[in-house]
Amino acid sequence: MEMELTALHWIYVVFIALIIGFMVKRRDTTLICIIGIFLLALVATGSLASSISGIFNSFIFAITELMSTILIISIIVAMSTVLTKSGINDVMIAPFAKFIKNPTLAFWVIGIVMMMISWFFWPSPAVALLGAVLLPVALRAGLPALGVAMAMNLFGHGIALSGDFIIQAAPKLTGDAASIPVGDVIAASIPLVITMGVVTTLSAFILLKRDMKLGRIKADNEGFVQDQTISENLLTLGQKKFFAVFIPITFLLDVVALSILKLQGGDATALVGGTAVFILLILSLVAHKQQGLEKSTGYLIQGFQFGFKVFGPVIPIAAFFYLGDSGFNQIIGDYLPKTSLGIVNDLGAALAASVPLTKEIAAVTLTGIGAITGLDGSGFSGISLAGSVAKLFGTAIGGGTATLTALGQITAIWVGGGTLIPWALIPAAAICNVSPFELARRNLLPVTIGLAVTTIVAMFLI
Repeated sequence: MEMELTALHWIYVVFIALIIGFMVKRRDTTLICIIGIFLLALVATGSLASSISGIFNSFIFAITELMSTILIISIIVAMSTVLTKSGINDVMIAPFAKFIKNPTLAFWVIGIVMMMISWFFWPSPAVALLGAVLLPVALRAGLPALGVAMAMNLFGHGIALSGDFIIQAAPKLTGDAASIPVGDVIAASIPLVITMGVVTTLSAFILLKRDMKLGRIKADNEGFVQDQTISENLLTLGQKKFFAVFIPITFLLDVVALSILKLQGGDATALVGGTAVFILLILSLVAHKQQGLEKSTGYLIQGFQFGFKVFGPVIPIAAFFYLGDSGFNQIIGDYLPKTSLGIVNDLGAALAASVPLTKEIAAVTLTGIGAITGLDGSGFSGISLAGSVAKLFGTAIGGGTATLTALGQITAIWVGGGTLIPWALIPAAAICNVSPFELARRNLLPVTIGLAVTTIVAMFLI
């Protein structure tokens, strides 16, 4: 499985190391990413003009890829603002507030609910559905917004998405690449998903509680757009109660529609977003009456301002990492080797071809390949490669193909699907109004511990 690595591959590796180092040191990575994009384009094209243009084109590509996420976050925030300003939110969260009394309950209840919804509809729409209602409850219970983001992120984009037991998009991709049935991948992934989920969430919770106790994270030091808006006397108590019931029922109807129509991913997000727009318009007209038309536009503007403010720092780093996948040909051109599957996939294949084969090394290598291919922030782009390598390794060592396939899938999605790559975890970070880079840093140690333990468990299961 020889793979030709060029200067482009090594430049990409160097800048990955630089970006990770700067993030760990809590320094801004925008300049590093722009320089990386420029050098990749310059080495590929040999043209200064094309290299400079490549920076701008990479930003356009990143914004295009992220646009649906930017829009859903902006719309949900706009809707949440009118909910709070009208006082409906206080009525909606009252039942939850009676149950979620402390930070511990808030973390685990939000996480488990997020996981269950994400199994059926994937995490992004689940974040939108849960965040507007449960975040204020968690804040009042004493859980910092960063803790809420961690819970939604780890349980949704981590546990639920990496197993993907219901929708089965991930195991279908890896199973086909490994030439084994989807059922075999799912069966092999169950103990690994449980191990990864339990170890990671427990580690994250313990570290979060420690830092809260030491005062490193304060329960009241995280803001949210709702908390910055003072409730006004715009509706009667009866109207507030009506809408407090009407809105959840509307979103529950969305859930039913998602199930019946088998919508997922972007289609599911679009349905939730469109519903939020209609709720925003109805509430604006009822609450503000004659000024409803103007106020609805004002709420949308606030939402969009919030969305682009949050996404602004992420666009350069997303632009760089998209060059590791299909974005390279679209942004810079067809300058990679003819046999290339994309820079990150080439690096993963090169790693697989350069190691000796024992079951222990096979497990470590699949974890490495999953992590490398997850660096593009998709989580799904590299899992076919993981399945292919798992098949080769399984054949060479005489078994364990399904376990290796599941391990590669879990690693790629935990890294790239939304727990470590900043722009991939933006939905949870934006809804909670926390820095995606800070959320990635908080997730780094728990996810690393989880991957290490899960890899060791896989060695015994092969």
